[in-house]
Amino acid sequence: MSRVGNPGPLEGVRVLDLARYHAGPYCGLMLSRLGADVIKVEPPEGEDSRHIGPFVRGQSAYWVQYNAGKRSLALDLYSEKGKEILRRLVAVSDIFLQNYRPGTIEEMGFDYETLKSLNPKIVMVNVSAYGQYGPYWERPGDDRVASALGGFMMGSGPKGAPPVIVGETVVDHMTAMSATVGALAAWWEAQQSGEGQSLDVALADSAYSTMAIPISYCKAMGDEPPVREGTASGFTKSYNCKDGVAYLQCTQAHFQAILCEMMGHAEWIEEGGIALRDDPEAVAELEKGLAGWFGQRTVQEAVGIIRDMGAPIAPVNTVVQAAEDPHPWARDVLVEVPDPVAGKLHVIGDVMHYSRSGYHIGPGPTPGQHTHEILTELLGMTEAAIRQLKRDKVV
Repeated sequence: MSRVGNPGPLEGVRVLDLARYHAGPYCGLMLSRLGADVIKVEPPEGEDSRHIGPFVRGQSAYWVQYNAGKRSLALDLYSEKGKEILRRLVAVSDIFLQNYRPGTIEEMGFDYETLKSLNPKIVMVNVSAYGQYGPYWERPGDDRVASALGGFMMGSGPKGAPPVIVGETVVDHMTAMSATVGALAAWWEAQQSGEGQSLDVALADSAYSTMAIPISYCKAMGDEPPVREGTASGFTKSYNCKDGVAYLQCTQAHFQAILCEMMGHAEWIEEGGIALRDDPEAVAELEKGLAGWFGQRTVQEAVGIIRDMGAPIAPVNTVVQAAEDPHPWARDVLVEVPDPVAGKLHVIGDVMHYSRSGYHIGPGPTPGQHTHEILTELLGMTEAAIRQLKRDKVV
């Protein structure tokens, strides 16, 4: 059972989140969910991705997903006064997260050596397309460009057809989780050693890591391994039912034998496996039989029968059907929060599920919503000083 009210395991940890768009902010979101005080540092007019759709009653669902629960500090980092405020915040923070193109944060005056001089224990997390060094470090890129480069995109789509983009930004999510794990490990080590360090996390690295098995084969054997399966791998595939589609994951010989018996071909079963393994005609016959069997049943009926046999199977849900499925709501993976623009929205909730610690959740802040409290609470600024900063358009 998720525990919203209990303190999160990172309570007391402070994160300065200068990241934009997806992978970087999602790392900040995970740290926030774990209880860290994540301060979203954005321009006075708000981060650019506030204007990316889809929109729900005027609110960017994209932006809210990766920033709900953070505190917003609206700060002009092109001004010297704005930079001075950020330097003072570095001195009282634990993690500094940014995903500008390599070289930009250095031009702004916040390279790791500068951060270290302000706070020896600070952990700097750099997220980029190709990394802070390497043959492509200066190039722009995003999730799908990295997917193409790393060969990840070539694994999508039917055999013989052009490669297909993955529907959602998997590489961004993988990179965000790598950044989160790396930040936590570096922060923990800094508590022991007294010295922080800088992390370099790249989208391209994540894409290549997904292809480790086929690339390893290619380097050893010198030829192109089979990586594209479309929706099928043998009779492990999606099947059309009367009212939708079911996906059968049946790679183990035990489950394959169950299907042979179900289709009335017990003769295909042999000790330790099934005889049709190296018989394309028998495989084709089994697939044809399964296709007919699924076609005579609804998704619910087919999934229920095969699931009762112990084989892995699930409906291929549409987004609407996935939204109505009880799983994410029973486990607080998605939760409803109030929103200052849309009234309410559903956002990413608890994906860790600690037995004792809680998780932090909240709405997406308006630009600069927490500027005043951050400047007074953390930096001890006076009302007069804050009014002057506003007049100067620094905050």
